[in-house]
Amino acid sequence: MLSEPRSGRLAAWGNALLAGLVSPDDAASAIVGEDAVHRVEGLPGESAPVGLTLALGRLRTLGVTGLRVALPAPGHPLGLSGPPEFNARALDAEEAVVCYGAAFGLVPSVAEAGPEGDLHVEVVWQCLPVREAPPADVPSLGEAERELAEALREATGVLSRLDVAGSGPAAEAAIDAYRARAEAGREVLAPGYPPRAVRVLEMAQRVALLLSLAHENGHGGAVSASEMAARAQALRPVERTARRAQVAAYNSVVEQRERG
Repeated sequence: MLSEPRSGRLAAWGNALLAGLVSPDDAASAIVGEDAVHRVEGLPGESAPVGLTLALGRLRTLGVTGLRVALPAPGHPLGLSGPPEFNARALDAEEAVVCYGAAFGLVPSVAEAGPEGDLHVEVVWQCLPVREAPPADVPSLGEAERELAEALREATGVLSRLDVAGSGPAAEAAIDAYRARAEAGREVLAPGYPPRAVRVLEMAQRVALLLSLAHENGHGGAVSASEMAARAQALRPVERTARRAQVAAYNSVVEQRERG
């Protein structure tokens, strides 16, 4: 979908805070978003969960100078570097934040309470040790942009030939309507990110929504087993490419700092 993963918000606004571009309160507010509250558990020196403002300040004193995103899936440890315990937790959550400058990582646990339509969402980030090593399978922004454009063209052609719901004008209209709602008053990335990162993330989010619509709207005209298999085969690589592009966009400021 066009909404950000929680790890993306934490990394983007945490990076802006660490760079001195936003205040602690503004960063915490942007990270929490529409959730009720975020806390961080397991921080060195803290015996109980603490709020985001304190947690980000503590991470800075521990040596953290940047935050990276990981969006792993089964068979694809995207953005992870180990150890196995952290990787397993991140895979269960389907996302994580890996610190740069100190060997820590954060994995979210989400709890919901309340009646339908009025859910109260609390997020607890578990702080765990990580292995200091290059993150797995993260492309550069340039690579991500090229791969995403190519994968989108290929997948759109296959889905259109199979008459899959989510690949035609109705899907494009839904994407445009969703974009108009989602972009009202929101920033795609936090201050400090290069324009190319914003462009890559917008494209990756658009592709993610297209995939979501294709999944939610069923098989369309693809009724045979072979057509359904072809549909799944078309969606799988573009989904992987979209996740890689998202991670590349969120991690771009840290990668630039590391190269510099």
